[in-house]
Amino acid sequence: MLSKKMLTALNDQIQHELESAYIYLAMSAYFQANNYPGFAQWMRAQYEEELIHTFRFYDFIHSRGSRVTLQAIPAPPADYNSPLAAFENALAHEEKITGDINRLYKLAIEENDYPSLSFLQWFIDEQVEEEENVGAVVEDLKRIGGSEQGLLMLDRELSQRQSPAAPVE
Repeated sequence: MLSKKMLTALNDQIQHELESAYIYLAMSAYFQANNYPGFAQWMRAQYEEELIHTFRFYDFIHSRGSRVTLQAIPAPPADYNSPLAAFENALAHEEKITGDINRLYKLAIEENDYPSLSFLQWFIDEQVEEEENVGAVVEDLKRIGGSEQGLLMLDRELSQRQSPAAPVE
């Protein structure tokens, strides 16, 4: 069974993961509305990945004999000044989530909760990858500047990202 503090923190993280999914879905809608289908695809795949993260926490809480308690999710921004602004927002959000995961890990240490430490290690590694992936797109967008040709090429490149739930052929 999870300690009360750990359970509260893990339930909070479910809310953070669902908020992340909601933010990425809103970004996907923004890109779709602005005729960037590749950027929209990339963000939709990110949305789906965040849902997978949510269910990892959900299942872990239940596996420890505890109960998930869902919380409200704030409305995400609907518009951005540019593709770069959207991805910079995504990077800042991933950095926030990294901080959340690090605080969870620290709490697990304080609570001597070794199963949670083991569980959270995957998320620590995942956040390194998340920040790297979003950061790479931010850097590409900075290099491109306002070039319509560059945006078109990057949009096509990002359209290749597969959904994490997509079956492997």
